[in-house]
Amino acid sequence: FKSRLEWYLEYRPDLASLVSRWQEPGMKELRLVALTRGHRMKCLLRRMLDPEEFLSDYGVRSLSKFHQTHPYSITVRGEEKIVSYEPAESQTGIFGGNSNWRGPVWFPINYLLIESLQQFHHYYGDDFKVECPTGSGRFMHLKEVANELSNRLIKIWLRDGNGERAFARASQPGLGSSDHYLFHEYFHADIGAGLGASHQAGWTGLVAKLIQQQGEFGTIQRSS
Repeated sequence: FKSRLEWYLEYRPDLASLVSRWQEPGMKELRLVALTRGHRMKCLLRRMLDPEEFLSDYGVRSLSKFHQTHPYSITVRGEEKIVSYEPAESQTGIFGGNSNWRGPVWFPINYLLIESLQQFHHYYGDDFKVECPTGSGRFMHLKEVANELSNRLIKIWLRDGNGERAFARASQPGLGSSDHYLFHEYFHADIGAGLGASHQAGWTGLVAKLIQQQGEFGTIQRSS
């Protein structure tokens, strides 16, 4: 790896200048190899942590809410194609009609985002901070942002002020006040209701890892 990296730095400086600076040590003399430099990460997170774009009360949306009022359109062979923000089930037959990557919260991408933020925090430390949520005036380092996202995801199964659980709001309202849990395929980006398959423990079960981490960190949220 070292020899390949050094070749890359020496013979492709045009590309090396666009990614993280390998020679610059971070916390505990760590080195960073990543596509995202600090200033670019802050630009990216500014949008990702914006409640009017990607940040939901229940995690990170799969498409910006901006497109709810500003749909993206493209003309293909004379036919207009439109992509708009859809927080729940898809309004078209694409992906079989019962799946949707145009707005809902999905656990796989949220979990990877949380892990990445934790890894970046190992390098940048506590002094590298971003506003979270965007526009709130609150600044957090990247581990704190990861904790915030984790707790928003965990909140899907917590009781709210009315004793209801968000995951049960769509198709199993009777479970809202019970202690029986389902692990849905994906979740309504605005209200946290479980959608798609209701026994998708293969990836939604990752919430157990988030609960464990937040318990160990002492930052777990006990109620929604």
